[in-house]
Amino acid sequence: MTESKQRYHPLLILFHLWRLLKNSIVFVIYLFVIKFGSDSTFIKYGRIIFFLLIGISIISIVVKWFSHKYKVDDTSFHLYKGLFAKSERTIPFSKIQNVNRRTTVIHRIFNVTSIKFETGMSDSDATVAFEAIPKKEADHLEEHITNTGVDEPSTNQAVSDPDMPPQDSKEAVVSNRRIHFKPTKKELIKASFTSFSFLVLIPIIISAYFKLTEIFHVGKKVEGLFLQITHSWWLLTIIVIVMLFASVIFGFAKTFLTYGKYEIASSEEQIFITKGIVEETTFTISKDKVQAIEMTQSLMKRLLGLVEVKLISAGGSNDGDEEMEINSLYPFLPIEQARKIISEILPSYEVTEEMTRLPGKSLWVRLFRPSWLWIFSTGLLFYFKPAVLGITQAWWILSIGLLLSIVVSRLLDFFHTSYTFNHHFIQFQTGGFTTSLFTSKRDKIMEVKISRNIVQRMLGLASIETVNRAKPVRHTALHDVPVQLGERFYTWYKKRENEIKIESKQ
Repeated sequence: MTESKQRYHPLLILFHLWRLLKNSIVFVIYLFVIKFGSDSTFIKYGRIIFFLLIGISIISIVVKWFSHKYKVDDTSFHLYKGLFAKSERTIPFSKIQNVNRRTTVIHRIFNVTSIKFETGMSDSDATVAFEAIPKKEADHLEEHITNTGVDEPSTNQAVSDPDMPPQDSKEAVVSNRRIHFKPTKKELIKASFTSFSFLVLIPIIISAYFKLTEIFHVGKKVEGLFLQITHSWWLLTIIVIVMLFASVIFGFAKTFLTYGKYEIASSEEQIFITKGIVEETTFTISKDKVQAIEMTQSLMKRLLGLVEVKLISAGGSNDGDEEMEINSLYPFLPIEQARKIISEILPSYEVTEEMTRLPGKSLWVRLFRPSWLWIFSTGLLFYFKPAVLGITQAWWILSIGLLLSIVVSRLLDFFHTSYTFNHHFIQFQTGGFTTSLFTSKRDKIMEVKISRNIVQRMLGLASIETVNRAKPVRHTALHDVPVQLGERFYTWYKKRENEIKIESKQ
């Protein structure tokens, strides 16, 4: 694709300078605003060190842009770095697990985007990242990597979901993609209340208050204003109503900006998840790279019949950028609709409702298993004996409350836990207040483990565990199952040898 080495986009320098400014803003405010006019030796030397570090950082950014290059051929990325001690890395396209694209406001201004090709490798340089690249070039890169070694589909005609509301033809027809889900206004309102996003405004206001107090010392003025408000019932009522209204509006706006442009689509080979209005993020993964499916439900989602579906893959970022992690099929899907979408985008996977529950003796093992959290917490409460609401003996009430919550959680975990495995699939469901349904194919499971402690040996029980490729590696365990199930599970997994194909080296 690129016959010679080439540097990254020049805007990368601007993006790194902007990041440097954001990371330095706290020091700027402290050294040059709060301590303005200070004659302290500490502040003077602090400013000198600050300017030296900023200068070194700017030089490093420019040198890094000059010394970092890349080349793309028909099979691999070739990445070069170093000014004096040079190094080269080659990352084959076959190692790429998924693709993340993010377009922020700054990207939109310059008509560029960022794109990351994530691999299953565990080292710090496992991701091929282009933080600023023209959109057309990003499209061309992604298409080139996708089509390398992949046969073209026999048809380019888009297929629309008949259950979806009518969409604009330009939005509904994108290449050969089939759109499976787009949230309606009603679903966005429901998601806003389900996620409790309307409560986000309160901690923001509290945090802003403490920051203003530290900088401008307005604590006494605010306290006087607070006393005036609390002594006037009508003013307090108006403020509470305004705050509730503002919180609801803020929560809906936050949900709308995050999920208003949410879209789940798929082609014959890939799955596409897009979200964001101001900042657009797209997650792309090949269907054969999906290692497992996880369906999670919080207590609120279970009451409302909603579920979040996550696609587990071996790819992932190592830079801690949580905003890039959008491998979720919309966190507020109705259960039946979620099952339908899974069957459409991943027809090779099976999610069944028919599962086997644990035997009764597993309940007693769970109830009488020591809780180190309760033992440690009770020890601390007994030592400090904190008074709550004027109650001097509140420590034992808190201890009993914690014990009851642990017992309830274990009861719920027992009633929610179930399992099944047949043919090429295995399915676990676990969890107390929050449940998780895990489904994987036998050929995607890298390792299994069967273990038994002393109590389990006495009662004829065992624990089974699966290991899937992910970042980090995914361990999924099911405890206190009949020992006969463990034996069947091991025999079932042994058949994996007939499903694994080993490529011969030419």
